[in-house]
Amino acid sequence: MKNITLNNLFLHVREHSAYYRALYESVPDNWTLQDLPLVQPGSYWADSDNLQSWPVLTAPFESGHVYKTGGSTSEGRLSVFSQQEWKAFTRSFGKAIACQLNTGDRVANLFYAGDLYTSMLFIHGALSSAPLPVVEFPFTNKIEDELLVHNIRQHKINVLAGVPAQLIRFSQYLKDNGQILPMVETILYGGESLFAGQIEAMRQVFPQARFGSVGCASVDGGLIGSADPECGPGEHRVFDEDTIIEIIDEVTEEPITEPGQRGLLVVTSLQRKLMPILRYPTGDLACWCEPEQPYRKFALQGRAHQGYRIRVGDFSLFPDDLATRLATQPELLAWQLVISQEASEDKIKLLVASAEPVDIEKIHHHALAAFPILSTTPLRQNSLEIVQTHVDAMYTHPRSGKLQRVVDLRNHH
Repeated sequence: MKNITLNNLFLHVREHSAYYRALYESVPDNWTLQDLPLVQPGSYWADSDNLQSWPVLTAPFESGHVYKTGGSTSEGRLSVFSQQEWKAFTRSFGKAIACQLNTGDRVANLFYAGDLYTSMLFIHGALSSAPLPVVEFPFTNKIEDELLVHNIRQHKINVLAGVPAQLIRFSQYLKDNGQILPMVETILYGGESLFAGQIEAMRQVFPQARFGSVGCASVDGGLIGSADPECGPGEHRVFDEDTIIEIIDEVTEEPITEPGQRGLLVVTSLQRKLMPILRYPTGDLACWCEPEQPYRKFALQGRAHQGYRIRVGDFSLFPDDLATRLATQPELLAWQLVISQEASEDKIKLLVASAEPVDIEKIHHHALAAFPILSTTPLRQNSLEIVQTHVDAMYTHPRSGKLQRVVDLRNHH
């Protein structure tokens, strides 16, 4: 499948997508990329629970694949690909993963599967189309620890690929049982960051392993960045042929071109025509690591203050869903999500401000209704804390003074 040019993509979406037709109504004839308005995720995903009438789509959805955008089961977060788009997506990512693998590697795919989750199927597709011969064991995250250890030893598996929470938990199991797996040479993680302290703890049971990102992609945004062995923590390279990556100022929306300056990561996919992604805010902060050049390297820097989408543990949460629920509480003056990390576990604190005492239990109910994944296990329920405070005690943007909807206190490198 040949990628579409930006100009042809613009003409296509303006003609065939009701959402983009309205969004681009005032775009001048001699436009540049910065003239195109940013997608507002709240309006983009509106009415997406009905794929037959979703205004974003450019054609009837009659062939392809449907996935969930992360772990939240709230309605209206389905992402669709045509068959050709999905093949192009996995092929490009497979080519990138190959930079971190060797011929004959034996890879345990420990990513999530089922319930429309994409990660295991995506990595399976990428490995299947990788331009070098490897052996994949698609275990999924469901495999029992003891059985995984047995398979690693029996089949000489030397690469593990999964989400950090799963890999950390498996490492703890090995440590608790006095086991070391020196045959594991590479550990590729995806979906969230793996922090330095976590890697050092995992080295105790994987003493020979190199740790690296499997790459950066999302089921809504598509390809974002590839990683190679030279990339440091959080660093990725742009998929130049498939994606346009921008880093823009969160306040002014002006493009950031200088290395080291943090801004909002915005993605435009040149692969997707059915569910187009043009100037879509990923919810990540990032900075360029080097001057402008092909396959330019950038570093992820945590979650954006607006927080259109936040990654907590293995799952994506959408603050727009919480905003809708909390809008029914007129006594609330403001609210703010604060993400932190404690003993390798992500914690969420919902700060609420009101001139009168609030019903914490009711707010908690709204939060779980917006983020139903947090109610699936006692562990995740314990990761959500509701705190009433004053507005002047909440975090504000250092330059604009605006209240930040999401504050990420995790130590991103």
